[in-house]
Amino acid sequence: MVPLGLYARLPTEQHPSHRYALETFSTLRLLRLMSREDAHAVHAVTRQHRAIARAVALIARAMQQGGRLFFVGAGTSGRLAVLEAAECPPTFHTPPALVQAIIAGGHGAVFRSREGAEDRGEAAARLVRRRARSGDVVVGITASGVTPFVRDALRAARARGARTILVTCHPRAPIQAAVRIRLAVGPEVLVGSTRLKAATATKLVLNMLTLGTMVRLGKVYGNLMVDVRPTSRKLHARAVRIIQELTGCAPATASRALRQARGRVKIAVLMVHRRLSETAARRRLAAARGSLRDALR
Repeated sequence: MVPLGLYARLPTEQHPSHRYALETFSTLRLLRLMSREDAHAVHAVTRQHRAIARAVALIARAMQQGGRLFFVGAGTSGRLAVLEAAECPPTFHTPPALVQAIIAGGHGAVFRSREGAEDRGEAAARLVRRRARSGDVVVGITASGVTPFVRDALRAARARGARTILVTCHPRAPIQAAVRIRLAVGPEVLVGSTRLKAATATKLVLNMLTLGTMVRLGKVYGNLMVDVRPTSRKLHARAVRIIQELTGCAPATASRALRQARGRVKIAVLMVHRRLSETAARRRLAAARGSLRDALR
């Protein structure tokens, strides 16, 4: 149980250096203030690049050995976890089980706030024990740095033999993890509203964790999304453009290759560029461990 007095001392509950009477501000002045404060979120992330790089290396190494990635959070942090996990399959063609989210309060908490759920640490521990295993990575996300749901999730993850990462806006957060990413964003414009600056900094870090990991796993080529799943007209058009850009072929050729490759851009690129059958292209990519750059060599 977290002592009630502790909450008043949390960095995320402090006043900024000036106590703003926001209701007296013009809208333009308020927006300018928010933008100035948001800049602190970017700087806070920049100062944690080394820790984030260690986290990326840990996740990539785990995935190369068959591990999975779990994001765990409550409230806004949990919703950011869900967003990050949901975006990986369409962007990087990963199976849904590879990157998962655990949010306090379950699926319903994505759409409607269930703030009391963050105190249910034992529920988090049960979920982690049920879903995570040795070799996985569990990332706990907590702006305050004291959320019981995240604390107990990481504790259970360590007991299961999973590696742990903490993303927090509390520079002295007491929660233990193998890698701790501590974002000193400072107090919020609206005191305690961590959906603002703290959430912005957290989202930047989660972007870095997923993109950094997928780059290390060979799921991009240059700055192209070569593992995109063409599940909509927009994504299909993007896939065709990528094939054209990497092979110099005509749109019709790219579209036909994509269809023959069953929507896998890398396979289609190899088919056109190396004049291979779908089977030969698939084998060549497998031999290169999924790296299009190595396969093209």
